[in-house]
Amino acid sequence: MGRKSYTVTGMSCGHCAAGVLDTVSAVAGVREVTVDLAARTVVVDVVEGADVDDAGVRVAIAEAGYGVVGADLT
Repeated sequence: MGRKSYTVTGMSCGHCAAGVLDTVSAVAGVREVTVDLAARTVVVDVVEGADVDDAGVRVAIAEAGYGVVGADLT
């Protein structure tokens, strides 16, 4: 997967961003997560060789209570 940027709906405060950061960071194989509240984006960087799929990241964002409306490789 490498590095991917997700557009997330429903994040409106720092607490929201922290929840997404914590939940996505807990996905096995995720090296780094950057949440940009103003841009409503989450950038996920995966450990080289790790088996992290797009669906797993989307599920983690959904489990945090937010939606994903788009994703792009960065």
